[in-house]
Parts: sequence; structure tokens; C-alpha cells
Amino acid sequence: MSLNGKYAVGTALTFVLLALSMLYSIPLINLFFNFKTLTAELFFYNRLSLWLVLILVLLYNFFIENRSFFAWEDKKHSFTFYISAIISLYLICAFGGGLLNAIIMTLTDEKISARLVQLSSVFKNNYFLIVFTCLTAAVIEELLMRAYIQPRIEKIYNSPVLGVVVSALLFGILHSTYGTIAQVVVPFFIGIIFAMFYKLYSNIKILIITHFLFDFVSLMLMNLIDFKQLSFF
Repeated sequence: MSLNGKYAVGTALTFVLLALSMLYSIPLINLFFNFKTLTAELFFYNRLSLWLVLILVLLYNFFIENRSFFAWEDKKHSFTFYISAIISLYLICAFGGGLLNAIIMTLTDEKISARLVQLSSVFKNNYFLIVFTCLTAAVIEELLMRAYIQPRIEKIYNSPVLGVVVSALLFGILHSTYGTIAQVVVPFFIGIIFAMFYKLYSNIKILIITHFLFDFVSLMLMNLIDFKQLSFF
């Protein structure tokens, strides 16, 4: 199999494994533990399944692709660049995503995701779970969607634009498990911003930190403020 063929299989495998983890890990876990409702413990196991996906992709990369996991070498930047990039990315994603969410809710009369309402009780005052969830999303999603999938899509089709758009689209689709249009469109928008940054500056660490910060602030707001008052976010 050619290298592009291996990249295509690896990309498809990564997306399928992530989708299976998000859709079916909770029912599968319940076969062994029989949780009656979504609990903090059940959600913790669900997040652990994402780390298993990362391990499986790393094994595929090591034994089948036999190439560096990072198709693009991480570029070094100054400390000032790190800080300014993280702040800029966060503000763009926060305000841009908030605006998109508000527009969608206005045009479609879409309600707050029932999944997020359910999760708000799971995260309530559980700061360990909040940090672990944010860390898992930041590390797993950035390593797999940006560092792994994006450059491989670009290599397969010889198109930087497709690398950005396809990786962002897959990122949005994976968030469809939350059950609302906004939970697909906003992650797609964030995916575009992150993918463009990664293509321009090739630094996954900045994206991991920004992703963690974005999710952490969101979950802390969910934890501290009445969820119904956070529909804009």
C-alpha cells in the first residue's frame, strides 16, 4: 500500500474510532457497570475511551505508516507569540462561536442541548472531572484532528484548503452527539480557525492550551452560573 493509501486508512480509522467512542462507549460501559443514569463515574470512563483511541492511532502510525506522527514538525515561537496567539485564538473562538450560536438559536428557535443540560449536573462542583474532561478534549482532539488528520488530508489530495476544511468538518460532525445544529456549526467554525492557525504556524501546543482554556472557562461558567442563563454560549 502506498503512503497516501496508509494515510487515507489512518484518517478513516481515526474518525471512525472517535465516532464509536462518542456514540457507543457509554452503552458498552453500561454492559459491565449497569449505571442507571449518566453519572460522573460513567462520564469519566467515557473520556478514558478517547485516550484508548489515541493509543490505537499511535500504534497504527508506528506499525503501519512507519512515519512520524507529526507530519509537520512543530515550529518554535517566542513566549510573547505564545501568549498573544492563545489570547487571540480564544477571543476569536469565544465571540465568533457565541455569535454563531446566538444567530442559530434566533433563526431556528433551537433550545439548549439536552445533552449539555444533563452534563451540567454531572460537572456540578466536580472540579477533577472538569479538568480531566478539558484536558482529554484538548489533547486528544488537537493531536488527532489537527496534528494527525489535517496534514494527511492535505497530503492525500495535495490541497491545503481541503486539509483545513475536511478536518474542521469532521471535528464538527463529531460534536453532533450533543444533538443541536449549533453544536455542529460552532465546532466547525472553531475547527476552521484552529486548522488555519496550524497550517500557518505549525504549533500544536498553542492549540492544545487554547482548547483547554476554552473548554475550561465554558465548563466553569456552566458550573457556577444557572445554565439557562448561558444559552448564548
